[in-house]
Amino acid sequence: MIKSATITVRLDPQVKKSAEAVLRTLGLTTTQAVNLFFTQVSLNKGLPFAVEVPNAETLKAMEDVALHRNVETFDNVEALFADLES
Repeated sequence: MIKSATITVRLDPQVKKSAEAVLRTLGLTTTQAVNLFFTQVSLNKGLPFAVEVPNAETLKAMEDVALHRNVETFDNVEALFADLES
């Protein structure tokens, strides 16, 4: 099938750069990812993932992370697993 439709999107340059880095890791181009997304929207007759308004508990957790409050950090995976096993 010949592809000739074009989409123009305006977005934050840092979001674009970050997303393209993730897509490269997955072996996808931006065009391939957009095609994949649109195909899934078409097949699902909607977004291929849940979109919800966060509840109060989730909002508090997001705020805690943003403020580095009530959050444990680890220097490496081994330290994380050691903590989980204790």
